[in-house]
Amino acid sequence: MMEFDPTRPKWAQIADEIRRRIASGEYPPNHLISEVQMEAEFDVARGTVRKVTAALRAEGLIVTTPGMGSFVAKR
Repeated sequence: MMEFDPTRPKWAQIADEIRRRIASGEYPPNHLISEVQMEAEFDVARGTVRKVTAALRAEGLIVTTPGMGSFVAKR
């Protein structure tokens, strides 16, 4: 379980963790970024998870395909 810093939004801290996992190769290209799994792992609401995926998508780190989900982008 992640310890959240109360001075920063949870979504930003989760996004940092997902970025770290992508950078380290723990989440390789085409790895599914599951909103359901994030909700459970970080114990946050779906709205919080949606902010995470929106931020990562805006940075080009993930690609979302309607009906399929979000995946780590190819580098």
